[in-house]
This record gives sequence, C-alpha cells and structure tokens, in this order.
Amino acid sequence: MFFRALICCLTIFTGLSALSSVHGQTEKDARKPNVVWIVGENFDLDFGCYGAENVKTPNVDRLAKQGVRYTNVYSTSPVCAPSRSAFMTGMYATTTDMHHMRSHRDDDFRLPDGVRPLTLRLQDAGYQTANVTHIGDRVVGTGKLDLNFVNEGTLYQTKLWSDLDTSKPFFAQFNMPEAEYDIYDRKSAEKERVVWVGEEWHPKVATEQNVNPPPYYPDHPIVRQEWARYLNSASGMDVRIGWILEQLKKDGVADDTVVIFFGDNGRLEARGIHWCFDSGLHVPMVIHWPGNFPAPAGYREGLVDERVISLIDLTATTLVMAGLEVPRTMQGQAFLGPEQGTERRFAFSARDRIDETEIRQRSVRGKRYHYVKNFTPGAGFPSLNRYKEKCFLVKPLMRELLAAGKLTGPPADLMKPFANEQLFDTQLDPYETVNLVNSQVPEHQVVLREMRSALDTWAAETRDRGVIPESREVVAPFEKEMHDWFGTPDWVAKGQNLSK
Repeated sequence: MFFRALICCLTIFTGLSALSSVHGQTEKDARKPNVVWIVGENFDLDFGCYGAENVKTPNVDRLAKQGVRYTNVYSTSPVCAPSRSAFMTGMYATTTDMHHMRSHRDDDFRLPDGVRPLTLRLQDAGYQTANVTHIGDRVVGTGKLDLNFVNEGTLYQTKLWSDLDTSKPFFAQFNMPEAEYDIYDRKSAEKERVVWVGEEWHPKVATEQNVNPPPYYPDHPIVRQEWARYLNSASGMDVRIGWILEQLKKDGVADDTVVIFFGDNGRLEARGIHWCFDSGLHVPMVIHWPGNFPAPAGYREGLVDERVISLIDLTATTLVMAGLEVPRTMQGQAFLGPEQGTERRFAFSARDRIDETEIRQRSVRGKRYHYVKNFTPGAGFPSLNRYKEKCFLVKPLMRELLAAGKLTGPPADLMKPFANEQLFDTQLDPYETVNLVNSQVPEHQVVLREMRSALDTWAAETRDRGVIPESREVVAPFEKEMHDWFGTPDWVAKGQNLSK
C-alpha cells in the first residue's frame, strides 16, 4: 500500500512538474520584446558606420556593429508628413490620399477601411505606446507627429518615459530634434539667419575648413558652414541616442528591447529634402536585436544588408517583431522573420505639393540605377518654396552667383529646370549629376525601359492619386501662411517666380 501511494504521489508530482514546465515555457514564449523607434529627422547615411567623415556617432556605430546596418532603404517621400503617414500605416501616401505635405489637418478625413495606425494595432496587442519627449530633464524627442491623418484616436498613451511600466511590453518612439532649423516659433521671417536646432551645443567635429560638400554646390564659405552645421547635427543627435540607450540599461530592459534607428526622409540640405534625388530619399537604418529573445530570420550580428527596402516595410516588420500578423492589404512587407516578403527589385517614392509649392515627381530606385519622372514642366531646384528660400542659405546664394555669372558645371546645371525624365547610375555617379536618359549605351536604354514600365505598373496597382488635382480652396491658404512664417523673397515681386 505504501509503495502504491508513493508511486501515485510521484506520478502526480511528475505530472504537475511537467505541466508547470510546459506552462512556464509557454509563458516565456508568449513574452514579447519591447520595440524602440529612434527617428532621425532629415538624415542621409551621414554616420560613422556608413563611412561618413567629420562626424562623431559612437552610439549609432555601436548599434550597427552589434546589429544589422541597412544600406538601401528609401523613404516613400522626400518630406516628413507624407513619409511619416506612410510608415505609420504601412501604406503609400499616394494610395491613401496623404501624399501632399500637411493635408487633412482640419477636415473629417479618415483612413481607408482596413488601414490603421501602427500604434493602435500594437495597443490592441497589449503594448503600451509612447511618443517620448523627455527622460528626466533631458530632451530626447520633439513629440512630433506631422501626420496627414488626425481623426484616428489616441495614437500614443504618453510622452514621458517615466510613465511606462517596463515590466510590460512597450513601443516607444523618439522623434529626434535633429536635424532641423529652429522654425517652430513661426518667427523665421523676422530673423537674419534661422539657426539649426541644437547648433549652440552640438559637438563641433565638422568645420568650414574640413568638410567636403557635394559637387552640385559651389565651393563657397556659406556652403561649407551649412554643411558643417548639418554634420554636427548628426553628432549632436548621437548624444541624445546615447541617453536613450543608457536609460534602457539603467531600467534593466536593454536585453528585452529591439532598437531601431532610421531617418524619416533624406538629408536637410537644399538639394536634399523635397526632391526625389537620393539625397532626399536615401535613409539610414540600423536594427539591434535584444539578447533575451531569439533573433529572427534575416538577422545576424554585424550584418550589412544591401537589399532594397522601402521605409513602409518597417511597419510590417515591426508587427512581426511584436508577434502579430501582417494584414494582407498592407503594402509594406516584412524584411525580417519567417514570413519575409519577396525581395524588392525597386523602391518607389513620390513628391507632390509641399506647402505652397505644387510640383509632382515619382521615383524608382534599384540597387544601382535611379529613375525620376518629373510631371511639372519648368519646375526645378530654383522653384519658389518660402521655407527653403529663408532657411537654406545655399539656395539664395546660388541664385545670386548665377545672376553674377559665377556658376559653372553641376551647380549651374542645378539651376536649370529639371528634365522630364532623369536616369542616374548611382554606382558611377553617386551625386546624381549625369542624366543618362539620352545615353546610347544599350544597358542604359534597357534599364530606362524597365524602370518606366515599373513606374507605370506601380502607379496603376497602387492607384496613385497624384493625377487628382487639389482644389484651389485647399492650396491657396498655404501661400499666405508660408509668407507670414518665412517671408517672400524680393525676386518674386519682380515677376521672376519659377514656382509651378
């Protein structure tokens, strides 16, 4: 009897232990990693890990060394609001009617059926969501949304790091203050020069004497000074990133948190943001995977990933990181995990109205070649945009040098209207100054036909809304708003307006 009772007890104990073990394993498997987005404002690949000179970016560089560095990521727009609206939903802004800069801010626009902001999907899955501006007294974000949808509910539950319960999964987004001009007091028109955010304290690694601006600008002190301020913004932002990483360690969640650093669109320079050159679309991305979770397929420490990736693919990939399914209708696709989408051959981007400036461009980017179609005849770099005329000192400088007959080569070419089509070999021409559309080289003609066809197919399949004009009632107020904010150059009053 004793032995029977002992055997029975052992059997029950073994069964309970096994059950406990199974439940424990299930609970462990059910754990979800935290996800941190660190969103750089207006950056190209200008960090040490990408080979940039005259910057000091040890925190981004360390993330890249210990994680994956992506070299061919492209935003879907060269300006913030359409780009952010796209990567917050995983949909092209040209499909969802969010493609114009600052639209639907005061109407009853709603996202199309089946389209939802990423943060609401994560909230439904139990994630806390935060758009963090401060860690203690330190400024680590602007709280910027700048989305072309405003009627979808509460996208973030807090802006303070201290509000997060780090024992539960969270999604924290840090919208970095750099790189941007200090414009949000809306008094730029009154200032002799609009300073860069943080320029008074940014590390002065880059100087007027040691920088090498792109050849499409004239070699001039103003050009060099502005280029140094931009590079120093990268170094300054890296300091803030260090504060974020330090806090993750301090709170004991570094090994539970996926850290993703990326840019919202291309570089803050006169020929960068707003334009569908690489300088306006090419963005950095670094992903660091936490030690307490098994790495997904496609991830390897120290990997340099050269796949062509659209920034809207980050939306789907973030859902996968959180253990969620990617909606079938989402246009972005996962690039990590067991259900990665087919590797993209091309990344597509679009530029439409930006503030008062109505210019339409479309871009097709492969690993080597870049095709741009310009739909606004006569438009180009000199076209009027009051924000750029006031803040970007290089633009009025080049206008003055052109009038004085002092521009030659690529800088002089940049002052001409854009060709209807542009094709660049970015391997041989990384600054995109040689248009190959009329090249007789057979390879160039083959690539041109392929990219033209790819653009037409993409526009049809995604229902590109760029062909639908905005009403005058929508566009006209931007003229006055931008005049009051940034002023209007004297040459506009003289009938020299090149804006389209």
